[in-house]
Amino acid sequence: MRKVKNGDFVQLHYTGTLDDDTVFDSSEGRGPLEFQVGGGGIIPGFNDAVLDMAVDEEKKVVLSPDESYGPLREDLKRDFPKEMLGDMAIEVGQDLRFSSPHGPIMGKVVAMEPDKFVVDFNHPLAGKTLTFQLKVVGISDTATQMSCSCGCSPSDCGTTCG
Repeated sequence: MRKVKNGDFVQLHYTGTLDDDTVFDSSEGRGPLEFQVGGGGIIPGFNDAVLDMAVDEEKKVVLSPDESYGPLREDLKRDFPKEMLGDMAIEVGQDLRFSSPHGPIMGKVVAMEPDKFVVDFNHPLAGKTLTFQLKVVGISDTATQMSCSCGCSPSDCGTTCG
């Protein structure tokens, strides 16, 4: 029976939950996720969890922040002058898009003060322990699905893939 190894393309169904059992992502109702094992396109712990799994094998894996999106970093919280907003009204909890030398980046407003606002650029899952229920549904030597840049297949995605 073939088992997943580095370089393989794996297709799997998954459900990701937080410590309080809140589902933060799932392939339920969509096609399976496909990625190349060892290709760097997925969080390290997720990549490592599928190694040596076989088709139809299921596994539950718990990933620490170091195995997923990293710890919360205070240096990724930035202050901005309130006058930068002009007439735009924002509130705590709102997501904002910023331009950076590497392209657009999202941040969440975490504080509003009289003269400034604070934006957190940490990944929303940074600092969290993540639990994944995995089921391998395919292993191949080449990609079997055309993928979007967002990681989904075009039939699953609401965006135009290019």
